[in-house]
Amino acid sequence: MMKKLVLAPDKFKGSITAVEFCELVESAIKRISPITSIVKCPLADGGDGTLDVLKSHLGGQQITVEVNDPLFRPVKADYLFSEQSKTAYIEMSSASGIRLLKENEANPLRTTTYGTGELIVDALQRGAQRILLGIGGSATNDAGLGMARALGYRFYDVNNVELKGVGADLIRLHRIEESSVVEQIKEVVFEVACDVGNPLYGHQGAAFIYAEQKGATTETLHKLDRGLRHFGSLMHRIRGVNPQDIKGAGAAGGLGAGAVVFLNARLLPGIELVMKVADFVSKIQDADWVITGEGRLDEQTLSGKVIQGVLNVKTTQKVAVFCGSITLQKAVKEIDYLAELSTLAATPEESVVQASDLLMQVAEQFARKIL
Repeated sequence: MMKKLVLAPDKFKGSITAVEFCELVESAIKRISPITSIVKCPLADGGDGTLDVLKSHLGGQQITVEVNDPLFRPVKADYLFSEQSKTAYIEMSSASGIRLLKENEANPLRTTTYGTGELIVDALQRGAQRILLGIGGSATNDAGLGMARALGYRFYDVNNVELKGVGADLIRLHRIEESSVVEQIKEVVFEVACDVGNPLYGHQGAAFIYAEQKGATTETLHKLDRGLRHFGSLMHRIRGVNPQDIKGAGAAGGLGAGAVVFLNARLLPGIELVMKVADFVSKIQDADWVITGEGRLDEQTLSGKVIQGVLNVKTTQKVAVFCGSITLQKAVKEIDYLAELSTLAATPEESVVQASDLLMQVAEQFARKIL
């Protein structure tokens, strides 16, 4: 009886993309068992590599736009747009990421998500009806004020001076004007890949947990947290939404909260969002095996990563995991077959360099044993 396999890996960081994993494993298995039915469904968790994975499912083209970087300087930023499905995938880090700044430039009191908002505007102008937003790697702590300002929201202090939409503006915010907001956002579905559950403010909030790595001093952390508290209180009072009650509100310097408040967005774990786009649950319905994998099987694997996502939704299917190395101390009973590439190499470094060949070897071994 012909077996059906679904290939649903994450990337092997620094060596194999999720799309390449699927190509290599399919080739190896077909060499041993030509009649096996194989469905390729590369996955990602919202981090690096997500754009390529979504492109494999959505199709579409990469759009390049000149926008403002976190310090309001011009920068070229890319996003993915599918004309067929009217869907855009935007990585906020391409416009508002910490990677765009030199170390001595990082200061979340001065940085903005304005460029991310400009990318959203461009997607809306192209007719996007659904926008997927990845919010990792930010340089910002503005609770999405900058993004919202690019979309037409206007923010003023108590003296009616307009605010630019940077972290320092949060504590000064007094009034919001919405008469110029882009009309299309009311008709668009916004989904945000958000893999942290931090609240907006407090000791586990956006400022105290994340702002130091964005250049904040101890004094700055307290200023930002006071600003986030003020923002949360104001939004609760004038818009009827308490951002502190939103799980993940503190993601990307409060952009999680801003996306809900200003875009009516839904926050989803990255792997859930990608699985939804990939129609993963439907694809595995009649599968015998799901083959997944990642570069390292460790404690983080069981905290919202791709392999855990696969294990969470699989039903009667058996699961095989091909990984570069294993540091996880405990066995995972839901994994039916486990292969480690590094055991076939002389050194850990060699296992990375030869990852493609080693992956094909473990895939062939799997085919000989199972198919």
